[in-house]
Amino acid sequence: MSLLSTTGHYTAGSAKGMQDKTCTTDGYGVMSAPGGRPVPGGSASEVEEAVMSDSNELESISPYGKARSTVKGEPLSKEEIEKYNDFFKASLYLSLGMIYLRQNPLLKEPLKKEHLKARLLGHFGSAPGQIFTYMHFNRLISKYDLDAIFISGPGHGAPAVLSQAYLEGTYSEVYPENSEDEEGMRHFFKQFSFPGGIGSHATPETPGSIHEGGELGYSVSHAFGAVFDHPNLIALTMVGDGEAETGPLAASWHSTKFLNPITDGAVLPVLHLNGYKINNPTLLARIPHKELEYLFRGYGYEPYFVEGDDVETMHQAMAATLEQCVVEIRKVQKKARESGKALPRPLWPMIILRSPKGWTGPRKIDDKYLEGYWRAHQVPITDVHENPEHLKLLEKWMRSYEPERLFADGKIGPDLKALCPTGQRRMSANPVANGGLLRKPLKMPDFRKYAIEVKTPGVTMDASMTNMSTFLRDIIAMNPTSFRLFGPDETESNKLAKVYQAGKKVWMGEYFEEDENGGNLAPEGRVMEILSEHTCEGWLEGYILSGRHGLLNSYEPFIHVIDSMVNQHCKWLEKCLEVEWRNKVASLNILLTAVVWRQDHNGFTHQDPGFLDVVANKSPEVVRIYLPPDGNCLLSCMDHCLRSSNYVNVVVADKQEHLQYLSMEEAEIHCTKGIGIWPQFSTDRGEEPDLIMASCGDIPTHESLAAIDLLLQHFPELKIRCVNCVDLFKLISHVDHPHGLTDPEWVSLFTDNTPIIFNFHSYPWLVHRLTYKRPGNANMHVRGYKEKGNIDTPLELAIRNQTDRFSLAIDAIDRIKGLANRGAAARESLRNAQIKARNEAFEMGIDPPFLKNWTWPHNGLWKSGVPKLI
Repeated sequence: MSLLSTTGHYTAGSAKGMQDKTCTTDGYGVMSAPGGRPVPGGSASEVEEAVMSDSNELESISPYGKARSTVKGEPLSKEEIEKYNDFFKASLYLSLGMIYLRQNPLLKEPLKKEHLKARLLGHFGSAPGQIFTYMHFNRLISKYDLDAIFISGPGHGAPAVLSQAYLEGTYSEVYPENSEDEEGMRHFFKQFSFPGGIGSHATPETPGSIHEGGELGYSVSHAFGAVFDHPNLIALTMVGDGEAETGPLAASWHSTKFLNPITDGAVLPVLHLNGYKINNPTLLARIPHKELEYLFRGYGYEPYFVEGDDVETMHQAMAATLEQCVVEIRKVQKKARESGKALPRPLWPMIILRSPKGWTGPRKIDDKYLEGYWRAHQVPITDVHENPEHLKLLEKWMRSYEPERLFADGKIGPDLKALCPTGQRRMSANPVANGGLLRKPLKMPDFRKYAIEVKTPGVTMDASMTNMSTFLRDIIAMNPTSFRLFGPDETESNKLAKVYQAGKKVWMGEYFEEDENGGNLAPEGRVMEILSEHTCEGWLEGYILSGRHGLLNSYEPFIHVIDSMVNQHCKWLEKCLEVEWRNKVASLNILLTAVVWRQDHNGFTHQDPGFLDVVANKSPEVVRIYLPPDGNCLLSCMDHCLRSSNYVNVVVADKQEHLQYLSMEEAEIHCTKGIGIWPQFSTDRGEEPDLIMASCGDIPTHESLAAIDLLLQHFPELKIRCVNCVDLFKLISHVDHPHGLTDPEWVSLFTDNTPIIFNFHSYPWLVHRLTYKRPGNANMHVRGYKEKGNIDTPLELAIRNQTDRFSLAIDAIDRIKGLANRGAAARESLRNAQIKARNEAFEMGIDPPFLKNWTWPHNGLWKSGVPKLI
């Protein structure tokens, strides 16, 4: 092994028309760490420090020239460089073949238009840099027996990872029709971005992928989620420089503050500065080195630069730098694990790779820049069908990768195959990336033991969420390495603080004296809190996709921040159902609290229940929505959701004290059905009902029952049927959702000829949408949030949106046949009471106590109906 001097000058080469630039610096100003930086190539104990440490500015931020790197070393022999260069060519050829070819996969005959795909789809720009990183890390997997996965952050990055899965042999193993021969390669090319084939992202069909990259910004949070509680795992994570401009990605860099080197693995981010997005420069590729260095030091990383386009020197630089990072990661982990001390928090290594977009492609076509410019982002040469000269240029370019030599019999030779790890050490075959293989059922306590005692329905007041937190605490205690609670600084606020008895909040930052006074901080905690919903959601997704379990809790109004993230996860799960080799993972569970109806004190900005509309739009195969009306129903729903797999479960429950309606036995039955008649609040047994009073949600249920009480005070002879819905998708037809009721089941609950006053937690239009095909749907009158709010009392907020007891009772009087005229006096009385309550709220700032503290007064009323048959 030869080492370059750590002092003196070096020259940025003149390749691609760039002028020679001599840099009077030793490097990029990387601070030396205590103990020095071993140079890769031999064992860490045998080599000396050779890290460039001068802090002067580079003159150029061009991606062109011979390799310029922080770490100096030559770990590769000349023969190894030749092999890696051939492997690089083979991968690049496959990437171009996926974009362009339908026939003639090895170019054994001159390229013709009929060999091309009719529609050219795909992205080449980021593929070279990703391939380059992936293949050099393979050397270290084999050398150090690493457990590693690759996460492709750049959008449409599939050509890079698909080419690696194919060369490693994994792709042919899971898809035998894509065999490692000429015909298999033809099929492999044709299926890419092709009807009936696979997409241009690292979709669930891609072996080794837990991150599709369809929407940008989540690669780093997914990577950290995967390495939490996987102490030997390294997530090599490619971050596109366009992706790095997103808010979610910017926040996720802080994940190092939650990474415990004793219990967790490591993420090795590679920021890929290829300079351009679709049609614009990227910000981080156009700022000086010092600014970039300071940025990532501030985030808590030790940045190592690798820059250039000269392939031979870049091979050496990347090999040395990646090995330096692996050595550092192992050193940090060894020190922490042997000492038992996770603090002080280390600076974790990262790489900043600057290479041209579309690297190795033509620099110009018709005097227009291609390689190193935004035109290389997607399909590099777009008019090969119409322009014969450009078709020839494409052929020349593809032949420059020597497909006939490298794929002599349709597959790479044994010397190149030997560059890949084997078995499950291949990143495309790592079981972590098919997390269902590793998933074990949660150890669950019996939720019935946490029951709230309900002796009389509608009278007991209790805090459903606080009670459920005890159940959650014990789940955490029973699953100390496979369950975490995630949330944006709201665990305490959401009344879940009992979980701290089983696991504190992870905190790898500094500690102050006052933290002992209720801070609940610890390096080894089980609760993950950062004020970034994106990061929390990304962590949770990475955690469950790699085989574990978790729960995200959030204020209901601000869960919209991650609408699109949940969309993407739903799409991932739906596609996984079509991939036979994908094993089921734990469900993504979201607990929404601090709900719209109890955000009266925070005002209009905090009032939005519309996340349910977002979830309801997703595939019925993967989404479930539950609105438990009381504490025992909440326990039953949470137990069900935490035991489930391959779903996105959304549970909506308020965190304040509320009336309790069902015993645990009754709650379990009710939640199992998902919807049902509550006879204890009904007066229609054995007779035709005059009214169906239905509800969905804890607070709407309270107001519905209070409305029934008001009606019975004025019209005790009314036959009212009380229906409560826990599982929102019971409302939809069974044809459209597996949980949906059949029409006969619907009619048995709601009839087809009776007015229905449905008090709903969210926007009323969602219920109308779900029930529009139902028999008698014209009788459905839904009350819900109508985007009316301010700093209100709870009852006054309900009055604003006409979901209060008075509005419901008045609506019923107006709709019950034959009651409108006879009920005029009652209607007037209810309206007067409503106005009086509202005026008192405006005057006193609170609701009248007799309304606020209402409980169900009609004990035994339902017994006047038809006697039980059994």
